[in-house]
Amino acid sequence: MELKDIIKEYKERTGVRDSEIARRMNVSRSTATRWSSGEIKRVNKETLDRLSSMIGYNIEPVLKGMDISIKLPILGYAKAGYDLFAEENYLGEEETSLEDRKNGDYYLKVSGDSMKGVGIVDGSLVLVRQCSTVNSGEIGVILIGDEVTIKRVIRKDKVLILEAANPDVESRYFSAKEIREYPVQIIGRVISCKTYF
Repeated sequence: MELKDIIKEYKERTGVRDSEIARRMNVSRSTATRWSSGEIKRVNKETLDRLSSMIGYNIEPVLKGMDISIKLPILGYAKAGYDLFAEENYLGEEETSLEDRKNGDYYLKVSGDSMKGVGIVDGSLVLVRQCSTVNSGEIGVILIGDEVTIKRVIRKDKVLILEAANPDVESRYFSAKEIREYPVQIIGRVISCKTYF
């Protein structure tokens, strides 16, 4: 991976522009733009350390072609079922690959077995991309009032269906009115799942 690729991933993940990178790094905008374009491929050790601090991990091994693992926060529990109330409980960090870091923002620990048919079981860690919408058929993290759950999201006519992947657990159906009243909000999309035995 080259410096420009690392900068590109950082910009996509955070939404910052070259001008903000220049401000944070105390360099000219043209320098930040040349990092982004790949015109500047190498930087001195001090700049490398400052870039690493800004980006959130040591980029030196990545530039040398080495695989690294970085940590993402485990922000709490999500119910693969219903009736778990939402509250952020920082549970620590999980080592993950740079690729997973690009795709997801945080992990949630799963409580329950309503999604066991897709391999999400009690105790699993799901990698979540923070977002406010998912495509029909994708697995989302959904806030229903004060309750947080993981379900397959299906949109049919004017109904939102939260579909379980366990025949023993009923799917839930929400009208447009109920979506507004509870409210029902999508807060993330499940990217992947880790289960330790």
